Amino acid sequence: MLDNFFKPSSVAVIGASREAGKVGYEVVKNLIDNGFSGRIYPINPKADEILGLKAYPNVNAVTEHIGLAVIVIPSQFIISAIEDCGKKGIDSVIIITAGFKESGSEGAKLEQELAHRTKELGIRVIGPNCLGVMDTYSKLNASFAAGMPPQGKIAFFSQSGALGTAILDWAIKENIGFSKFISMGNKMDVNEADLLTVLADDPETNVILGYIEGVKNGREFMKSAFEATKKKPVILFKSGSTAAGAKAASSHTGTLAGSENAFISAFKQCGILRAPTMEALFDYALVLAYQPLPKGNRLAILTNAGGPGIIAADACEKSSLTMANFQTETIELLRKSLPSTAALYNPVDVIGDAKADRYLSALKAIKNDKNTSALLVLLTPQAMTEPELTAQYIVDTFYGGDKPVVTSFMGGHSVEGGIKILDKNRIPNYPNPERAVSALEVASKYASWKDNPREIVEERIPVDREKVAKCLAKAEKQSEHTIAGSDAMEVLTEYGFTVPKIGLAETGHEAIELANQIGYPVVMKIASPDILHKSDIGGVRLGINSPAEVERAFEEIISSARRFMPSALILGVTINQMVPRGKEVIVGMAKDPDFGPMLMFGLGGIYVEVLKDVSFRIAPIDRREATAMINEIRSFPLLRGVRGEEPTDIQSIVTAIVRLSQLVTDFPEIIEMDINPLMVMPVGKGAIAVDCRISVEI
Repeated sequence: MLDNFFKPSSVAVIGASREAGKVGYEVVKNLIDNGFSGRIYPINPKADEILGLKAYPNVNAVTEHIGLAVIVIPSQFIISAIEDCGKKGIDSVIIITAGFKESGSEGAKLEQELAHRTKELGIRVIGPNCLGVMDTYSKLNASFAAGMPPQGKIAFFSQSGALGTAILDWAIKENIGFSKFISMGNKMDVNEADLLTVLADDPETNVILGYIEGVKNGREFMKSAFEATKKKPVILFKSGSTAAGAKAASSHTGTLAGSENAFISAFKQCGILRAPTMEALFDYALVLAYQPLPKGNRLAILTNAGGPGIIAADACEKSSLTMANFQTETIELLRKSLPSTAALYNPVDVIGDAKADRYLSALKAIKNDKNTSALLVLLTPQAMTEPELTAQYIVDTFYGGDKPVVTSFMGGHSVEGGIKILDKNRIPNYPNPERAVSALEVASKYASWKDNPREIVEERIPVDREKVAKCLAKAEKQSEHTIAGSDAMEVLTEYGFTVPKIGLAETGHEAIELANQIGYPVVMKIASPDILHKSDIGGVRLGINSPAEVERAFEEIISSARRFMPSALILGVTINQMVPRGKEVIVGMAKDPDFGPMLMFGLGGIYVEVLKDVSFRIAPIDRREATAMINEIRSFPLLRGVRGEEPTDIQSIVTAIVRLSQLVTDFPEIIEMDINPLMVMPVGKGAIAVDCRISVEI
């Protein structure tokens, strides 16, 4: 689909320059110096030749086919150059030039015009405002970067060109091999979703890395990422994690939701591994690119010093890995080959005076242990230590095997030779045990995902969508965007929720009539689209048992609401059936600008804002994902029952979340929604949606 960006037969550089230091000069020089085997056509109407190559006034002056054009001319001339590319039949263009939407409103307008014209011409574009593209296998360096990394199995795409140059420089210094490097720039056309699709099927790439600040189309991105992670690891570093991208609006969910939670949920649901730092991005990449995936999460640790072994064991216990319990045969082999002072039971400590042969004996014993999924080898330089030979023994024992091994040769000059041997043979070495354990944990998580990617299996119930649409349309007719009370309960009822009997009273007399019909005791609440925290302003009364109490409560609720919020629109007071006590939880949704409906679950009532113990997912989801949401919150043990309490009907919560997922997917005009509280009874007795608030776009 994007082959000409990576394997073009020829490249034209529109804006090629004779002056060293100019971008147009550096791009041509990089193509020549890195050994690109195709034809290179410098395009410059004022030059006859550039860097020994014949120059052409425009692409149409070239008689041969051109596979890829790289444009480095000023932004105001680019649409004209694109017209020339269209006439020439060039379908792939990298626009390095800046001066588009990143520069202000005029630049944004120019970018819109450019996007429209390239789409009409059927031209795919990387950029504008980008560093360029590299492919180490075709020896293509269509960029103005200062160097090209060695050939390898890691592909990297970046939204930031400046960060890309730093990464490339670091990769060259550390001898980390790349297959491809793509600077996306403004992502006018080709974006991260396109690149995930292409790189997932690229035989030269084992691991996909990326730096992103946002995504162009959240749904498209998730689809591409899900398909890619079935085939190979995708590790992303996402910046801007502290900024809330979704507006905090009128609901609990809207207040708690934000772009960061949306990205966390999206990554989780489509198997993306998120790196917390740029350092971690490559820590994870190395083990996933060059070591087999672990079959399980049981870690063995081999060390020549007690302290580092303890540090590694602590890191293991804090992770999702577990310390391996060796087979009896393994322990006996270790006992026979190691001194009596050695520790045999994981971490294996071969003692500070260990030479390489002692490491070798332990390596062989652990390699064949069926209770071990992965091995971490630690080495500290001491008088008798043999780093180079120990490294070679690690290579000889594990190279080409099915069990991953990583190392932490700790120190500097003394272990440098051993680290070089490990690097040459693609055994990742980490400067400290914690980073090594973290990398193996990520490998274990990816192995688990790849074995069982979570396909969505939706559980749909029949719904009268026309009836629901009418309920939602009432908000538009009333120029409001909030639906509550009986209208909201009608929507929930259609989607299979159990709701209490409810009615809206505009007068004290109507309130008494409704209470008599519903049956005592009742709950009374202020009905106002402007009042979210009803109990805070005295807008809720519980356990009302007689007509006299109803009349008095009605007057008090209305009076209190007008006193505390005089500008609020007051519709009356809702009379609700008093439901049995249970565990209060909240299920809700806020519409994220990138990913669409984002579901939320947590403890309900007044606690959701205090504890903020909530979990999120992007809709639609199925029962398995809904169950994972519930298990994720810190207070989950309270739902299972503690200190003699009956366990809560968790399956009824799962059902509620799945039905909410269907509702907000069916009606994209819903922008926020809370069911708070959802009163959950003991096992087998279900759940009741006590209160609901729905906000729609109008």
